[in-house]
Amino acid sequence: MRIDDPFKALMRLDDGVLMRGAFYALLSAAAVFLLIDMRDLTAMNAELPAFDPFHENRPILPPALTEGGATPRVKPASPDEVLRRSMTFELASGGVLLAEGTMDPGASGRFAEEIAARGEYVKTVALNSPGGSVDDALAISSLIRERKLATKVASRALCASSCPIVFAGGVSRIAEKDAIVGVHQVFNGGSGRQTADEAMSAAQSTTARVTRHLDTMGIGAGLWINALETPPDRLYYLTSAEMAKFKLTTQPLATARKKAGAG
Repeated sequence: MRIDDPFKALMRLDDGVLMRGAFYALLSAAAVFLLIDMRDLTAMNAELPAFDPFHENRPILPPALTEGGATPRVKPASPDEVLRRSMTFELASGGVLLAEGTMDPGASGRFAEEIAARGEYVKTVALNSPGGSVDDALAISSLIRERKLATKVASRALCASSCPIVFAGGVSRIAEKDAIVGVHQVFNGGSGRQTADEAMSAAQSTTARVTRHLDTMGIGAGLWINALETPPDRLYYLTSAEMAKFKLTTQPLATARKKAGAG
């Protein structure tokens, strides 16, 4: 195309430059507002009244994920004060080690000491816990798998929040009828304040570690997807069918009952 008027060409060029400049300016502004919104959203999530069993004013069983959903029809057999206390370990008959209470920081160290002292007698770790420290849950789960122990959640026992991470460590895993098992997002349960960026980075790092661990344990991705979709002040309660589907349990309930009866 031939343009005879240099002035008109310059005007068209200026218009093009101006339009591109305006476009990039708007794009940059949108990016800034998006970043601000993301930081505000992260900060808001960090302020959620997350489920922390050490807080007496928060329920030991948070509401279900669904709007207005209630807690399971079955309530834990153990009273709240037992579930809120720091995790203890008690060796029962049949090689069953009962791990009961909240996984406070240091619970994994006490578990390792228990296994070092009496591990030759332990065959199964029975869980009754509302969760707690993810770091300790990962460490306990790894040691359970290293020692080739089984895990179990008994009828009306609770295994919530980070507890299913421990449950996943068993070489065989049984959740009895009316066992209460649930998951949700990880959150910062510490007293220290974090910036939005720090909270996001910590959550992403912990999520990656948990995801990698569950994959190593042979657990289906669907379990952690449900956890990631559930706010920290809610709980996704797993059905027996879902636990089998996600390979959180290793054998049908009927088979587990039959084996228990034969023993």
